[in-house]
Amino acid sequence: MKIVYFGSSLFSVPPLMAVLPSVSCVVTRRAKPKGRGYHVEANDVKKIASEAGIPLIEIDSFKDEAAGQLRDLKPDFLVVASFGLMIPDWALSIATVGPVNIHPSLLPRYRGPSPIQWALWNGERETGITLIKMNEKMDEGNILHQEIMAIDAGDSMITLSARLAARAGEILPGFLEEMKTKGMMEGVVQSGELATYTPIIAKEMGKIDWSLGALEIIRQIKALVLWPTAYTYLEGKLLKIFDAHIYDDSAVSAEAGIVMEVTKAGFLVGTPNGTLRITEVQLENKKRLSAYQFAQGYRGLVGKRLG
Repeated sequence: MKIVYFGSSLFSVPPLMAVLPSVSCVVTRRAKPKGRGYHVEANDVKKIASEAGIPLIEIDSFKDEAAGQLRDLKPDFLVVASFGLMIPDWALSIATVGPVNIHPSLLPRYRGPSPIQWALWNGERETGITLIKMNEKMDEGNILHQEIMAIDAGDSMITLSARLAARAGEILPGFLEEMKTKGMMEGVVQSGELATYTPIIAKEMGKIDWSLGALEIIRQIKALVLWPTAYTYLEGKLLKIFDAHIYDDSAVSAEAGIVMEVTKAGFLVGTPNGTLRITEVQLENKKRLSAYQFAQGYRGLVGKRLG
């Protein structure tokens, strides 16, 4: 079995590792320079391909000259997992059995680029893995396999993404072997009436609105922990919040965004509907610390207003 694998994120790694011996080529998005020195850091998918000696194609778009190399490949499958670009029909058609996309939601719900983040942010109790037969439209292909995964109360983008990716890696090898033997099934047509779409996450979405309730803010923090990270301001300086928990879900009399108390477990912040305990933070130009460590080094934190 020959696979051309498309992936660009950490979610792409477990499925790639699960079928690595059958992968004849990896396609990933070209890394962009970051930081003051514009350093280019290879993504995890590129690192794996390089270490395994698998041919690698890096592109910014399918108009790139490098993308033309795909025309000479004749794989059994294209497998796509968190690639980040729409794949045109000419590229999908190079697979002799078919192109398969791994999508971390229960399609047709949460189509688009950020299904895990929005499932968390919206407070969903379950999500899942869907394998679809790809077409040129975004996440609209026929459903070939689907299974449900519960979202735990403590889940964040990190933990939920890791579980979904691991499960995708468990499913994929057997699924492809079956399709190789029996041929690509038609699958189940998705219902357009039930479809929902996820907007791409923008940096400004991380700003916390302290007029919201504690539960809504917790969901935002957990959904955005990888990027851009939920943030607020403390005396004019940006304060990233990496983790927080509900301390009291009842209404409080304290003003929204006011630091109420510091404990070894973190510091408490009031909202119009409940109190949250912040447990891990990073102040602008400082190290990431537990909230208690941060509070120990920040005089007079109690009574300060966030935002």
